[in-house]
Amino acid sequence: MGSHDKLATRALETDVPVMVKILELSEGAKDVMPLGKGAVYWNPPDEVLEKVKELACELSTSYYGTHEGLPELVEALTEKLHRENKLYKSSVMVTSGSNQGFLNVVLALCDVTDSVILFAPYFFNAYMSFKMTGINNILVGPTSSRTLQPDADWLEKILSEIKPVPKLVSLVNPGNPSGTIIPEPLLKRISDICRKAGSWLVVDNAYEYFTYDGLKHTCVEGKHVINLFSFSKAYGMMGWRVGYIAYSTEAEGLRTQFLKVQENVAICASIISQKVALCCLRYDNEWVRNQVRSLVKNRKAVLEALSPLGVESVMGGEGAIYLWVKLPNKYKDDAEVVRWLAHRHGVMLLPGNDCGAPGCVRITFGALREAECEIAAKRLKRGLEELLSHGMVW
Repeated sequence: MGSHDKLATRALETDVPVMVKILELSEGAKDVMPLGKGAVYWNPPDEVLEKVKELACELSTSYYGTHEGLPELVEALTEKLHRENKLYKSSVMVTSGSNQGFLNVVLALCDVTDSVILFAPYFFNAYMSFKMTGINNILVGPTSSRTLQPDADWLEKILSEIKPVPKLVSLVNPGNPSGTIIPEPLLKRISDICRKAGSWLVVDNAYEYFTYDGLKHTCVEGKHVINLFSFSKAYGMMGWRVGYIAYSTEAEGLRTQFLKVQENVAICASIISQKVALCCLRYDNEWVRNQVRSLVKNRKAVLEALSPLGVESVMGGEGAIYLWVKLPNKYKDDAEVVRWLAHRHGVMLLPGNDCGAPGCVRITFGALREAECEIAAKRLKRGLEELLSHGMVW
C-alpha cells in the first residue's frame, strides 16, 4: 500500500457523525418526521431576508473579511455580551458556527497529550473535535441521575488528583443533548474549581434564549473561561453558519493563537452570513423569545407522547430544544430502537450511545411546527406503547 492510500489515525478513530448515522438508520423508511435533528423550524426575520439580495451585491461581501469578524458585528456582539450576558472583559471572534468555534478553541489550547473532561450525556460534536485533533484522553464525568447536572464534587476530586491537571472542561448550557439548565451557583462553583486547578472552562451557550418555566440562563467570566455562542438556533440561521467565541481580554497570548487557527480553518466566517447576523442583532431579542415561546406546545405534546415510559424515564426539557429519555432496561441497543421507530412508526430520534449514554435517546421538539409536531408526537406515543406491550415487532 502506498502512502497515498493510508488514512489518518485521528480520522479513523473518530466515529461517524451521528447525523449521518440517523440517516442510515432511517434509510428506506417513508415519511419520517424529525424528532432527533437539532434544528428549529423558523428562518431569520422576513425583513432581514428581504435585504439579502442587497447585501449580496455589496462589493465588500465578496472580499475577505478580518479574521475576528466584521468590525461592526464584533462591536455589536461586544455590546450584547455586556448588556445581556454580563460579560464585561471579553473579546470576540466570529466563526462559522459555534462548532467551528469549539474546534478553534481545542486547536489553540490542547495538545494531543492533554486530558480533557466532558460530562455524560455529552454533546457528540465536542467529543468528535477532541478525537479528530488526536486527543484520546477524554475523561467522562457523571451527572445527576435525575437532574443531569454535572457532578461538581467529582470534578473537584479529579482536578485535584490527576497530574498533569486536565487541560479543559467542557459544558453546554442549556444542555445538548440533555435540555437542562445549569443553575448559576453550580456554574460558578465549577468555574471556581477550574480556576483553582488551572484548567480552562469552555461553555457552549448556543441555546441561551431557550429557557422555559421561568428559568434563566447565566454566564460566567474569567481569565480561564471561554464562552461560545451561536446564531443558528435563536435566529434560525443553521445554514448560514455564524457563531462566535467570547474569551477573556486578560488571557495573555490567546488572541494570537486564535488568529493562527482561524487563518487555517476558515480565514473568516462568510461575509454575507455575518451581515445577515448583524441585521438580526438589530432586532430586540424579544423576537427570538417569541419564537421560543412557540415551542412550549411542542414540548407539551412530546412530553405527553413519552408518558407511557413514566416520569422517571424523562429528563431535561428545562432549556434548549431537547428531552432526554431512558429506554426500558431491556433495550440496551438504542440505535436499534431508533431504527425500529423510524421504519415502524415514522419518527426519527437520536441514539444516546453517541452521547456517552447507551440505552437512552435524545428527542428534539424544535424542528417542527406545532401541527406537524402533534402528528409526530402521536406517532411516537403509539410506537412507545407498542414497544412496551409487544416489543420491536417488524
